Parts: sequence; structure tokens; C-alpha cells
Amino acid sequence: MKKLLLLTFILGLFFTAQAQFTGGGFGGGPKKSTVTGRITATILDSLTKKPIDYATISLVNTKDNKSVNGGVTDEKGKLTLQNVSPDSYKLMIGFMGYKTKSVLVTTTPSKPDNNMGTIYISSSENTLADVQVQGTKAVIENKIDRMVYNAEADGTNAGGDATDVMRKVPMLSVDVDGNVQLRGGAVRVLINGKPSGTMASSVADALKMIPAEQIKSVEVITSPSAKYDAEGSGGIINIITKKSNAQGVSGTVNASAGTRQNNGAFNLTAKTGRLSVNASLGTNLAYAQDSRVLFENSTRTDTIGKTTITNIMQDGVSKWSRKGYNGSFGVDYDFNAYNNVSSNIKYNNFSNGGPGSADYVLNGVPFKNISDMDMGFNNFDWNVDYKHTTKKEGEEFTISGQLSSGRNTTDFQNEIIGSSFPAVNNNNTGKNQEYTIQTDYTYPFSKSTILEVGAKGIFRNINSEFSNNANQDFEYKQDVASAYGVISFKLSKKLNFKGGLRSEYTSIDFNTVNPGIQKNNYFNIFPSAIISQTLKGNATLKLSYNRRVQRPSLAYLNPFRNESDQFNIRQGEPTLSPELSDNLELGYSTFIKGSVINASVFYRRTGGVIESSITPLKENGFEKTLSTYINVGVAQTYGANVFASYNPKPKWTLMTNLGVNTYEVSNTQTGLSTGTFLNYNIFGRSAYGFGKGYNFELFGVVNSPRRTYQGKTDAMVFYGASFKKDILNKKGSIGINTLNPFTRDLHIKTVNNSVTTLGNKTSTLYQSTNIYYPLRSFGVNFSYSFGKLKFTEKKKIKNDDVKQDQQQGGMGGVQQ
Repeated sequence: MKKLLLLTFILGLFFTAQAQFTGGGFGGGPKKSTVTGRITATILDSLTKKPIDYATISLVNTKDNKSVNGGVTDEKGKLTLQNVSPDSYKLMIGFMGYKTKSVLVTTTPSKPDNNMGTIYISSSENTLADVQVQGTKAVIENKIDRMVYNAEADGTNAGGDATDVMRKVPMLSVDVDGNVQLRGGAVRVLINGKPSGTMASSVADALKMIPAEQIKSVEVITSPSAKYDAEGSGGIINIITKKSNAQGVSGTVNASAGTRQNNGAFNLTAKTGRLSVNASLGTNLAYAQDSRVLFENSTRTDTIGKTTITNIMQDGVSKWSRKGYNGSFGVDYDFNAYNNVSSNIKYNNFSNGGPGSADYVLNGVPFKNISDMDMGFNNFDWNVDYKHTTKKEGEEFTISGQLSSGRNTTDFQNEIIGSSFPAVNNNNTGKNQEYTIQTDYTYPFSKSTILEVGAKGIFRNINSEFSNNANQDFEYKQDVASAYGVISFKLSKKLNFKGGLRSEYTSIDFNTVNPGIQKNNYFNIFPSAIISQTLKGNATLKLSYNRRVQRPSLAYLNPFRNESDQFNIRQGEPTLSPELSDNLELGYSTFIKGSVINASVFYRRTGGVIESSITPLKENGFEKTLSTYINVGVAQTYGANVFASYNPKPKWTLMTNLGVNTYEVSNTQTGLSTGTFLNYNIFGRSAYGFGKGYNFELFGVVNSPRRTYQGKTDAMVFYGASFKKDILNKKGSIGINTLNPFTRDLHIKTVNNSVTTLGNKTSTLYQSTNIYYPLRSFGVNFSYSFGKLKFTEKKKIKNDDVKQDQQQGGMGGVQQ
């Protein structure tokens, strides 16, 4: 009944709004024609008559001298600018080593398309500062509200998965298990603007399911407006996969083979008239490799007149493998110029695990542990979207629905030879059902004043079933109703403002045997505001504020006891509260003679920070360790980020990113204070084109030691290279790549300390883990594109509201 009332409220509110707004919105007014066309041209060298590939084009309105569109030429020097409104423009053409050329172009409602034919540009030592010029296709783009990493332009990604791609995205840090943070804060990961039910279990595992060859780009949104769901204390990451909406038939084929894993990806688009169909298939297989773990656990228990010390030493090897596949199918149809409907289904299947063995020494007594663990994930997503536009340019109404159904299993066996410990054999099945309905409306009062409003309902049902102990079964229901309003306008000629308010009501019911049914309902308001100032030299200064939330997902909540290691038991905590954070950021970006510089400083205050916690646990006369999650306290984070790109030569691009932030957590009730520590992340890349289709790239990433309230994880270093040759008239390529070629293993050491006092007993726990993670790899790759690709963007549902598993990259062992 509660869901029905929420749904009725949302639909009633916005169908009423739509009825009021139809025919001109607030107060009516003249409607501007939305007839749009395209501008095409071919850019050639004036002397050699050869095409200029990757020349940068900017379409500037002659009335206000502002850029309204732009693009980059392809390998044949051809350019197509879509969705151009009838008007008078200047076509600004720039490329390093050539004079910037300006060409006047006009389109009209009766003739919206304009083929400019061939345009010649001549070489020069100079370039204009207002045109971004790069010798190779831009890997990084800076936009007003996000930074975009174009993964398809980075040859070093071939043969990897989404985790490898994330390691090279500016401002992100990725640990050895694949857990992602954005400037030290938790993130919400979307795929094509939508959530995936697979992410509800573990982001780290879900990222390993996506071959790198399927990723077109990654968007990093540090200052989301109130239009976005409020999830993600650090911000939002949106992974855009390869697809197209081209007339005719087009597609891509990618394949890679290597010493670490093999990938395959196929994307196909067919479009005729108003109907477009997209399909994709992907698969990956990671070989089983030995991962070594050295573990030391020491517990000291002090009571009045008595001290007990328990030491556990472990030296073990796990042989884990991974395999997975995914597919999607989408249909898009335009009924007419104002009504569009689209639908997409997506399926993912992924499994990993394998056998392991370890030699233990418990208080000087040796024994051996034999284990085997398998985890499986599969998820089905189906969404339907309807969009209605009017003759008034920019006015838009959408309504979307989404169904997500997921299932994950954990199955482990554990036997300790040479001891009295009983063998353990257990499995857990988690099920996640999610239903979403969303509606949005955009009304432009003018070109610079735009109102956006919307509402959304999310209904989640999570069940966790235990095979050997039904008393531990877990049921969790979460309903979220939200509404938002955003207004953007000009404060002056060069000063822009965008601000909004989002409200979210969360209703939670969960059921455990002890203490039974519980409720946790809360209401939050999330404001956001951004002011941007255009400076001389095409520079921009930006100040933003927003409030965000992190709700714990199934991996944090599930009370299932994972005893794949009987001395280190892991389980979730269903009573966790959400994190709430306030974010303030000041950013600056500019272009200087083809170089890009983006710098920012920020402050974030997060209450109710969720972190992993270890405590001593005594069962059956043995000292063990229990790992779970708790709300630690309040974190205050100060940080800065600098990104720069420079072209020493037309075909040579240098790129770097440096991010630093502080870590400090305090809790006045418990007296906890970690002190202040500095984290940093460094990324560097060099790409050079030798001509005739030969390209070489190098990259390196350094992540600083990572702090938690109980301990520290050592720094991590990744580096790699690729060499690629264009073939088949630049429609295909072959290449080789490597990751960490000079060291087989990545050595990561983690140390945790815990002190627990209960009555007259104090327990001190010291835990040290050394992981030797097999990272070195060599591989070959092939890619081929057919047809002419033209990418479009559709509005989709975005459930950005659940904190994902940032600590758990696979339970019970080290993953590759």
C-alpha cells in the first residue's frame, strides 16, 4: 500500500504539471522553431592536400561570439556537427602547427543542412588560445560540470577490464581489489547513466565484468546538481559504453589475448528511418594465478591478574580465476519529431573463485587449512523511456521505468587438518529486486534561464537466504521518494548561476531473527549551487556547493557469516546509518596555446562515516577476528587537484594529474581521533603518433598509502605501455600492451590495530596482512570498425542513491 501511495503521488504530481506546462509552459510566450540541421566539411592541408585528422572545430554564434557546438575531424578529415539550429555562425578550425581558420556559415529553417565542401588550412608556427588543439585524439575533456576520460582513445586499455580503465582516470584512486574512491570519498558508479543491479553486491566485482574494449568514456562528476540522486559523497562516475545511432549498419569488433586475461567485445547498430536497434556482447576470462597471502594475527586479553596472548601465523596461496559475459539489446523509435520511445535490456553473468591452502601456526602448534570458494553474480536490467518535446526549443518531458533483478551466491568449504576445528561448508544466496519510476520536465524561459523539475520513486526488496541456518535469513526493504527543482540563469554577461533543491524520503524495514522487525525512516534535504565566471583567455572560475548521502548496500548490510577463513569471520551490519556529506569546491580551468589546465581545491565534511572494523571474537575456546562495518564518526577532508595536458609537438601529447586530500576521523562520544594524514594520487601519460598509423603510449599511476580509523594500507604503483598500428584503411588496428612488466607481483601490506574494553577485560588486536598480487601481463589486441558511427545520448533512469561495497573486492580470497 505504501508503494502504491508513493507511486500515485509522483505520477499525479507530474501529470498535473505536464498538463499545465503544455503549450508554452509558464505563461506561454512565443515558441521558437526546433528545426535543426547539420554542418559537414572536409579539412585538408593546403599544400599536401592530405586530410587533417583530429583537427579541432568550434562553431561560434556570430551574434554573441559564443561557442555552441564543436567536434574533431576523423581520419579522413571529415567533420559532421549535428543538431545545429538555424542561425549565422563562424566555423573555427584549429590544429597544432596550422593557422586557425575562420569560415562563415549560415543555416535557415528552409535549408537546415549546409555542406561546406573542402576547406584548406595552411601551416604556421602559431595557434589561437581560444581553440583547444591536440595532436592526437583528446583523451581528457574538461566540461563545466565534469571531466571526461575518453577510454577508446587510450591504447593502453586493450586487454584489460573496467578496473584497469578506472586506474587511469584523473581524480580516481583504485586499490588492489578494485575498490574506487573519488578524491578520498565514496562514489556512485553508473553505466550509461543508469545503475546496474550487479553493483548492488560489489562495485569491485562488477567492474571486473566489463571488458575495457566495451568502454567509450568515463565521466567524473564532482559537483552534481540537485537533478541527480543525492548518492555519492565524493561524486558520481558514469561509464559510457560503445554504441551508436547511425543510419544503416555499423559496429565494432574487439578481441585481446594475454597472460592475465582474454577479452572479446562486439557492438552492432542498425538504423533505418525512425527505428534504431543496438546490440552488444562481451566476454572475459582471467587465468587462475597464485596469489600469496602472509597473515599475522595477535590478540592480547588483559583481565584482573591475568593476561592471555594468542598468536596466529598464516602463509597461504589462493588460485583464483574469473570468467564472465554480458549482453544488451536496445530499440529506439521516433513516432514523429516530438515523441520518442526507447527500451533496453541488459544481462550480466560473472563468477570467480577457486581453491586455496594455507599453513597455520596457532600458539606454536602447526596445522593446515584447505579451502575452496566460489562466487557467482547475475543480473537483468530492463528500462523503458518516453520523451516528449515541443516546438519551443529546449522544452522536454520524460517518463521512465526500470526493473532490475539480481542474484549472487557465495559457496565455500573449509577444512583444517591436524586440529579439532570442525569442517565448515556453507552458502548464501542474495536476491535483489528493484523497481523505479521517474519523470522529469525542462522548461526554458529563455536561452539562459532554464527550469528543471522532477520526481522519482525507487522500491527495493533484498533477501539473503542461508542454506545451513535459516535463522540467519535476512529481509530488507527500502523505498525512496524524491523530488527536485533546479534553476539556471545569468547573473551578468559572464557570470552564470545554477542552483537547486532535492528532497528525499527513505523508508526502511528489515527483519532479522534477533531482534526481529526494525524500521529506519528518515527525510533529507539536499541543496546544490554552482557559480561560474568566464575570464579572459577562455578561462573559467567555478564555485560550487552540494550535500550528498551514502546509503549502505547489501554487502554492508547482509549479516551472513562468511567463514571461508575460520579465524577471520566477515559479516555485514543491518543497523548501519547513512553517511551525510557537505561539499564545497573552487575550480579553475583554462586553455593556453593548445594546453589544458584544470585546478581545484575542495572541502568535505562527512557525518556517520562507514568503515570496516575488526574486533576480537572468542568462540569454542579459540580467539578469532570478526570484521564488520560501523559508523565511525565525522570525517573532515581538505584537498586539491591539478590536471594538465600539453602538446610539445603536433603528434605528441603529455598529460598528468595530481590529487591530494587529507584523512581525519573523529568521534566526540567515543573520544576517537585519528589525527590528520595526507593521501595523494599521481597519474602520468605520454602518447606519440609516428605517422602512417603508428602510435606509442606510456602511463603510470601512484596511489599513496590509504588510511582507515584502525590502520594503514601501503602505497600502490601501476605502469604500462602499448604500441598500436592502424590497418585496413584506419578502420582497424592491431597492437601489443603490457602492465607492470618488470615485477610479477604487486606487494601490498595492510596493518590494523584494535582495542576493545568490556567491563574489566581489555582486548588488544594486531593484524598484519601481506598480499602478493599477480599483476604483470603481456597481451595482443585487435579492433575493427565498420560503418560510419554517430553517437547520440538518451535520457535514462539514474538510481544514484546506494553506497556500494568499497571495502570488499571478493569475499574469502585475493582476486586478480
